Amino acid sequence: MGKTLAMLEEDCRRSLRGADVVVGLVETRGRSHTEQAIGLLTVVPRRVVSYRGAALTDMDLDAVLARRRDIALVDELAHTNAPG
Repeated sequence: MGKTLAMLEEDCRRSLRGADVVVGLVETRGRSHTEQAIGLLTVVPRRVVSYRGAALTDMDLDAVLARRRDIALVDELAHTNAPG
C-alpha cells in the first residue's frame, strides 16, 4: 500500500471516530482505488494559478485554513509549488 492510500484510509477512520477531516490536496494520478479511498471526505477545491502561460492547479491554503478542521490531509507536500 502506498503512502497516499494509507493516509486516506487513516483519515477515513479518524473521520468515522468523530474527527473533522478535510482533504487539502491529494494526487490520485488517475488511480481508481485512490479516488475511491477519498470516499465521503470533504475535498477543498484547488486554486488555479497562471504560470508562464499555463494554468496550474495547487492546494488553496487559505481555503484549507479557513475551514478550521481538526485534520487537513496534504499529499505531495514536498512538490514544487507555482509562484504565488
